[in-house]
Amino acid sequence: MEDVLRPLIVVGGSVALTLALGWAADLAMRRADAARPDTPLWGLLRRCRIPLQVVLLTALLRGTFDRTNLTIIDAHSAGIGQLLSLVLIAATAWLAIRISAAIVESSYSRYAAGARDAARVRRVRTQVTLIQRVVTAIVTVVAVAAMLLTFPEMRAVGTSMLASAGVLGIVAGVAAQSTLGNLFAGLQIAFGDMVRIGDTVVVDGEWGTVEEITLTFLTVRTWDERRITMPVSYFTSNPFENWSRGGAQMTGTVFFQLDHSAPVEEMREKLTEILKNSDAWDGRAQTLVVTDTTPTTIEVRALVTARDADAIWTVRCEVREQMITWLRDAHPYALPRIATAPAPALEPAEGQARPSLEK
Repeated sequence: MEDVLRPLIVVGGSVALTLALGWAADLAMRRADAARPDTPLWGLLRRCRIPLQVVLLTALLRGTFDRTNLTIIDAHSAGIGQLLSLVLIAATAWLAIRISAAIVESSYSRYAAGARDAARVRRVRTQVTLIQRVVTAIVTVVAVAAMLLTFPEMRAVGTSMLASAGVLGIVAGVAAQSTLGNLFAGLQIAFGDMVRIGDTVVVDGEWGTVEEITLTFLTVRTWDERRITMPVSYFTSNPFENWSRGGAQMTGTVFFQLDHSAPVEEMREKLTEILKNSDAWDGRAQTLVVTDTTPTTIEVRALVTARDADAIWTVRCEVREQMITWLRDAHPYALPRIATAPAPALEPAEGQARPSLEK
């Protein structure tokens, strides 16, 4: 009877103690979250409940499994202990990543709630995202190394690896030159404030918004929902346009190729009317001038402003469409005349006379 009760007490007691400690920790987090609703840290830390319970249960079983006095466990105690150690290391790394993510996300949420500068908020978001990725990578590497060192054979391998670390470092540095370059470029982008998540950029003639920045690559979402992925080293070695630098306000132009008789003064009045009825125009500036002339046409430029890149695109399209429609209906002579070849004469049907070209 004792042989049956002992393992049940050991395993059941470990599970019960784990559930009790997890419930107590969750209760404390709930009370702290209710006491300070403006601080979401404790609410975020509740995401750590499962990895915390796994760590507690594994630690308890690791320290008590050999007291069950079961023959099968005594015969494989070394393997069971090794397995529980590996699970404990992995669960601890999982818990550390969850805690760091909760702290970083809480800090960013608190900063974003009180900040008024959207550009600084995007900068902080980019930095905390990359910091979290670095922390995750470091914890993962340390956890994998700790798991490998639990094997006696790997300790000997580690000693020999340390003896040749210099040569391996040189070889790895040459082989991973591109990867390391992207890694340092990612850190330079994050803390050099070159480009941030949410910035509107133009790269290789493509206009879009920075959607994701990692330590090695950057993703730009174009206006037509395509994703352009490129190494972060591109932004440290090639010129690109960042329309979000220095503020989100934008200035745009619309060009018209018109006849010399175009009513420029009336076009200025029409431009004012169009912009007053546009929700995307920010009211900062507007002009309409003749910027060039040719023997057959004149070039008229309309300049407009808007609060951001999306709004300037909308304003330009509205001005272009409504101005052309107005010229077509009210001043058709202002539109450029394009000479076309006459249509070919149709062959008469059988039995019909050829139409005469004389009047």
